[in-house]
Amino acid sequence: MHHGGENINSIISGCRNNDRRSQELLYRNFYGAMMSFCLRYTQNEQDALEVLNTGFYKVFKNIHQYDEQKAALYTWIRTIVLNTCIDFIKTKNGRIVQQELDQAAGVDLSPEVFSKMSSEEILRVIRKLPPATQTVFNLYVMEGYAHREIAQLLQISEGTSKWHLSEARKQLKTMIRQLNE
Repeated sequence: MHHGGENINSIISGCRNNDRRSQELLYRNFYGAMMSFCLRYTQNEQDALEVLNTGFYKVFKNIHQYDEQKAALYTWIRTIVLNTCIDFIKTKNGRIVQQELDQAAGVDLSPEVFSKMSSEEILRVIRKLPPATQTVFNLYVMEGYAHREIAQLLQISEGTSKWHLSEARKQLKTMIRQLNE
């Protein structure tokens, strides 16, 4: 990760000293990856940018706590950005409603379905899901979190997490069918 002869370690130590230029370099380095991440969790570009900037504000504020022994910088930043996404969703939509799953309707959405679609198309359908459902789907399918972890992150029950996942699959299936017709 060399940017104009500056390595990431000098950028980190610059950020620790509140150096504006280092902060800008760090932001630019991770902007693309984190922006596309935020886009998946929000309804539009404006919200995504808001989450991204809040996330980076937290990154700069807490950069002195970053321990390269414990995590890669990318992972550390991404965790902060993810938590910012979740906070944003909670604030915007109030508490995520507890909904229990009566029948674990396992609607099959095979990966092949997605492989036929462009990433823009996938993003567009995922974004049409209700925010809480969208978040659970992203965490479970895209990030590989377990329902237990999602329940903790979103402060809901595991049953609710499962409900949102099956809801997401049902709605996506319908939307994808419509796209393909």
